[in-house]
Amino acid sequence: MFDVIIAGCGPTGAMLAAELRLHGVRVLVLEKETEPVSYVRIVGLHIRSIELMAMRGLLERVLEHGRKRPAGAYYAAIDKPAPPGLDSAHAYLLGIPQPVIVQLLEEHAIAQGAQIRRGCTVTGLEQDDDGVTVELADGERLRTRYLVGCDGGRSTVRKLLGVGFPGEPARTETLMGEMEAGAPQQEIAARVAEISKADRRFVFGPAGAGVYRVVIPAAGVSDRAEPPTLDDFRQQLRAIAGTDFGVHSPRWLSRFGDATRLAERYRVGRVLLAGDAAHIHPPIGGQGLNLGVQDAFNLGWKLAAQVRGWAPETLLDTYQAERHPVAEDVLDNTRAQMELNSTEPGPRAVRRLLTELMDIDEVNRRLLEKITAIGIRYDFGAGPDLLGRRLPDLDVKQGRLYGLLQHGRGLLLDRTERLTPGGWSDRVDHLGDPTAALDAPCVLLRPDGHVAWIGDDQRDLDVQLSRWFGEPR
Repeated sequence: MFDVIIAGCGPTGAMLAAELRLHGVRVLVLEKETEPVSYVRIVGLHIRSIELMAMRGLLERVLEHGRKRPAGAYYAAIDKPAPPGLDSAHAYLLGIPQPVIVQLLEEHAIAQGAQIRRGCTVTGLEQDDDGVTVELADGERLRTRYLVGCDGGRSTVRKLLGVGFPGEPARTETLMGEMEAGAPQQEIAARVAEISKADRRFVFGPAGAGVYRVVIPAAGVSDRAEPPTLDDFRQQLRAIAGTDFGVHSPRWLSRFGDATRLAERYRVGRVLLAGDAAHIHPPIGGQGLNLGVQDAFNLGWKLAAQVRGWAPETLLDTYQAERHPVAEDVLDNTRAQMELNSTEPGPRAVRRLLTELMDIDEVNRRLLEKITAIGIRYDFGAGPDLLGRRLPDLDVKQGRLYGLLQHGRGLLLDRTERLTPGGWSDRVDHLGDPTAALDAPCVLLRPDGHVAWIGDDQRDLDVQLSRWFGEPR
């Protein structure tokens, strides 16, 4: 019997498996595909996801395979630089091929001791008071204490649970891919510049070594399970640009729609949902992969606490309480961005107005914080503004703060050097450092880096330790 079975070994599933293994949880990941994805789509890791990689000691490896880009022009691709003084040591976008980040996270999970089985499709589940029975397509039945569906927007786990997935179906579709082109570069650049003035959804730009990245509105809405063909691209290019630029030799081709849906519940008994299984939205702003990885980071330590037996009674329920509103906000901001990219006169007027307003640093900052997830504040009750927010990667006497969070434990950062985690020291580390660049006497960090308590009173601290980390030894 496993402690946790995860359906789906994309970024969310692999990250969750690694987080669970940090706490000794027996994890099996089931992936229906026999091989990793072959297309090399570039995705962007935003600031908060980069910070999470730093917290688990993964950032140096990830940086080896990525390309840093300035933090700016995220919101509806409005060309504004990042506001000054972003509160992060990692204030940049990291472009990285999707298969590479998936492979790195999968390798990380395996190194932590997770088991991954490919070619395994979940077809059924039954749960009772003691666990979940998972049935596979070949008839094999597996037993686990908990099951997490990380199996994408068409999630089988979500459908088997009967969880509603309300929202809007796709109204428009976009083709995206990388391919070579026979037309001269100057001719392409001039035509693309002309088209982009009227249609910001159209992209035809260099992707290196004679290859172009192509993003083009499609004529209708098709079955996303069927990949587009090169002829589909040629047809749409001729319709919009008047030429297909002689495109040939595609590297990869895909399509995406603007469907926007959010699961009604993230948990039904011993079965949970994360990543695209819980929410889908247009890829504008590049938030999808990031949102899923951050789901995993929020859920991992809580589910591990439940398995290990020290979780407070309501801890696992805070996963939905915290992450469902975050997803709602992402869905809303992607809806808004899609409207701002419309070619209709009304949305174009709103876009011009917002472009002016983004010259105000606070407006620009608020929108960037939404996209990069560094503005998230979980509701932990009344308290200073820092309560519920993530703590940046501060300088501390042992180096950098995030380097102290690699084992997925809580951390008491104590500038008074008078407090102690006491009977919670098996779950919470302690750093006494009066020199820490922190405008508070002491903070209690959860394993996901969010501030759970601020103060200098031991009895008050003990109450919050019990709230988040259960009973003391």
